Amino acid sequence: MIHKDQKFSDRMNTAAKARAEMLAKAKARAEAAKATADDRAKERAAIAAARDERQAKRTEEKRQAMLEAEKRRQAAEEARRKAEEEASHAAERQKREELDRMAQLLAEQKAARDARYAARKERQKKSRR
Repeated sequence: MIHKDQKFSDRMNTAAKARAEMLAKAKARAEAAKATADDRAKERAAIAAARDERQAKRTEEKRQAMLEAEKRRQAAEEARRKAEEEASHAAERQKREELDRMAQLLAEQKAARDARYAARKERQKKSRR
């Protein structure tokens, strides 16, 4: 836009006016930004509060889930311990019953052996007479 017929001072004035217009435009934008700055700050604060609330909710949900998992684990552990205890008692009872049956069988065998011995001795006594 430089013309040969323009003087240097005219070009400087035109450039100064252009700078002044750019400055005025920047100031106007700054003023508009200042006017909405409070609204934007409030909006950002609301967004941050909502984010914090969601984070707190997620944290609480995780804590509740961990508590539930711990309760389930404890219940499973208790059930496993009871099952092991019952199995141990059942095995003990079965072993005792087996020992009792064995003792009874041995007693019956001894009684039968003693009866045979007594009968043999009785026969021997009768044959000596």
